[in-house]
Amino acid sequence: MYVRIAKLEEAAEDSIFLWGARQTGKSTLLKTLFPNVRRYDLLNSEEFERFFRNPELLREELKNADHSNLVIIDEVQKIPQLLDEVHWLISNRNIRFILCGSSARKLLRCGANLLGGRALRTVMYPLVSAEIPGFDLLRAVRNGMLPRHYTAQNPQRRLQAYIGDYLNEEIRAEALSRNLLSFTRFMEIAAQSNGEMIVYKNIAQDCGVSANTVKEYFQILEQTMVGYSISGFTATTKRRTITAPKFYYFDVGIANYLLKRNNIVQGTDDFGRAFEHLMMQEIIAYLGYNYLDEKPTYWRTSGGYEVDCIIGNGRVAIEFKSCDEVKSRHTKGLKAFQEEYPNARLVVVSMDKYKREMNDVEIFPATEFLSELWKGNIF
Repeated sequence: MYVRIAKLEEAAEDSIFLWGARQTGKSTLLKTLFPNVRRYDLLNSEEFERFFRNPELLREELKNADHSNLVIIDEVQKIPQLLDEVHWLISNRNIRFILCGSSARKLLRCGANLLGGRALRTVMYPLVSAEIPGFDLLRAVRNGMLPRHYTAQNPQRRLQAYIGDYLNEEIRAEALSRNLLSFTRFMEIAAQSNGEMIVYKNIAQDCGVSANTVKEYFQILEQTMVGYSISGFTATTKRRTITAPKFYYFDVGIANYLLKRNNIVQGTDDFGRAFEHLMMQEIIAYLGYNYLDEKPTYWRTSGGYEVDCIIGNGRVAIEFKSCDEVKSRHTKGLKAFQEEYPNARLVVVSMDKYKREMNDVEIFPATEFLSELWKGNIF
């Protein structure tokens, strides 16, 4: 059993939308934190059928509930009409809800009632290093951080099932794409762009669809919590920067499976890409769990300088290098960024054995960086 960082303390006073990709541990967390509250699980076919036919049952069943009650609705996106009843119960009975789901896309598409600010938004991420006793970096790089996958000796079958379930239950069942075969092909091509700038035209050619369709597909991945993009950092004046977004799958294990990276070995290019992905994954989760407004960006100039991750308005610049010993050549991007932002904290995360400093650049062993990150000592 992992002790998750998300505690949902806000539920003591507010209603919450709890979003997160499948198998991140949302339902397990809710059962652990709130074992005795009333719970409606719309994955249960009987529960789904009765509310699908008659959404007002929710109001009838809760109308006389105590105002201090907390109610959980799992997979709420399956019946958007329930949100009108939730809205009434919040407004008229002061009942608090935790509304849990893997995708807000269906709610957005059908114009569902998103409660007009009456529910806070929280995201559940895959496991992070701070939640795992005896965290194994190499296992995380290879398996990913979904709870069922991280512990597996051979996660390939579970990853295959995960992708299959996602395609069938999120894409086919909700009719998010008219052509499941082209979307499946797109997911594989998108994995080749994982951690890279998105070039819609090139991906469209590889998939045999239009660039507009590719843009829609990327939106589906983001709105179903299976991927995210980060923007280029543009607030520099000395050098012309590139603004195209980069794309990452939400978990490195998903990218590994789609790219057929079955046996990742330290020191290879595959390891380097997966290592960078894992570090970004942890940073995204840290910012999300701490409700920080700063979004990670990356910096790349037309002259070829690049920094993998910029936090805030140039406050912290981070480069990921999976080598055993960082050399001065590995810091060229950071030093170029320093010319624009002389007060930026410059960090390299690597497989170095010990922390050290070189020409104003802090070099962290990866596990030490992650430890310091979750202690709040990096940002």
